Amino acid sequence: MHEHQLQELRRAKWHLDGQAVRTLEDAREFVDSVGFCLLYPQRPAVLAPTFVGAYKGSDEKLPTAHMAFADPAAHEAKQLMVRLLRDKAAYETKVFPENNFIVSAAVFPYFYGLVGDRNPRQAPKANTRSEYSPLAVHAFQLIQKTGPIPEHRLRELLGGEISKAALARALDELWAKLRIMRVDYKPEEGVFWDVLFRWSPDAVREGAHVSVAESLTALVSKYLDCVLAAQQEEVEQFFSGVIGRTRVREAINALQAARELSFVHVGGRVMLQVSSLQAATSPRELKPKQKFEALPPHAGMPLVHRRRTGRSQASRPNRAASPKRPVDAGNE
Repeated sequence: MHEHQLQELRRAKWHLDGQAVRTLEDAREFVDSVGFCLLYPQRPAVLAPTFVGAYKGSDEKLPTAHMAFADPAAHEAKQLMVRLLRDKAAYETKVFPENNFIVSAAVFPYFYGLVGDRNPRQAPKANTRSEYSPLAVHAFQLIQKTGPIPEHRLRELLGGEISKAALARALDELWAKLRIMRVDYKPEEGVFWDVLFRWSPDAVREGAHVSVAESLTALVSKYLDCVLAAQQEEVEQFFSGVIGRTRVREAINALQAARELSFVHVGGRVMLQVSSLQAATSPRELKPKQKFEALPPHAGMPLVHRRRTGRSQASRPNRAASPKRPVDAGNE
């Protein structure tokens, strides 16, 4: 495969070829297909699709997060993203600085299994061994009691003397562990926060029972499905914001040992790709369904993980007929 062929395939999958994503249904299909994406381009560049690019149907002159306020199309793309969040068709997480990272509903339990709190029902505590500051703990208690709540109202309840920057740091502490989630946005009131376990209990329960190793291998596999092929360094860089590169290498090695990943030569570079996906050399070789419709939620994920992401009973194994497997300690 040549480099320009890979780029054409990515452009088709990421809707940068003129096939703009404008309706809620189109947005659902796009996010389900790629698994996760940035809202705006990241600087320095990250190998990943962007929601604003899919909305525009092009990667020409896309605004960064700092410049989005001056771009009408970026404002419309964000409104469409908010509709996805309201419907729980996607979740917004904290991965890259000052940028929205959008995760599909099918993939989110794995993301929660990677970074989420294993005891979501237990309220955070502020002590010398805690990951949370006293302000973060107080904010969580108020969100749990009164949420969904706009951020400006939360600041008033915490005390007007608290600065916006201090509150933002406290919320980031909770958000990083997926204790809370930005669940809505209204122009007249701003961002709304809620406790994630109340907002989406099923996704939290499922994610809390997935091990870190299982979550990471599923996410690495889905990422390679999203970008079609990537160098190992690019995979490690993408996940370095949430977990150490050593763990990412271990996940890649595990997938290779299970023959879930294979190598492909692209323009003289050796890249990783998902073995189960047939490599195409031109966008024309992609069937219309593959090109413009959402892939199944488990597409690109290892077989061992598809049990959790299947949407129908037909995609789930027969538990009665399956031998009982050992349970990981602390997992289930």
